[in-house]
Amino acid sequence: MAFIQIIEYQTDQPDAVQELAAKMRSESAAAGTTPRFTTLVRGKDRDKANSYVTIVEFPSFEDAEASNNDPQVQAFAAEMEKLSTAPPRFINLDVVDRYPD
Repeated sequence: MAFIQIIEYQTDQPDAVQELAAKMRSESAAAGTTPRFTTLVRGKDRDKANSYVTIVEFPSFEDAEASNNDPQVQAFAAEMEKLSTAPPRFINLDVVDRYPD
């Protein structure tokens, strides 16, 4: 069963967040590691200043857990925490229906 995690966070340094994400993708590619997720979307909330969400879809909850335990992902999360102005909010979803499929 697919699994989706939505991470809501606030930052007054969105460019630094984007640079951090690009650096992680570049380092992953250079190391030959493949992401465990199938889809990643980052968006800016139009209604709340400095509020963003990242939506990550994984093939399964187990893949999400393995990703969470990856040292590179943990290092990224630690750097994200430094760039955030509030603790992140996590929404964890088992996909029960998808359209179109």
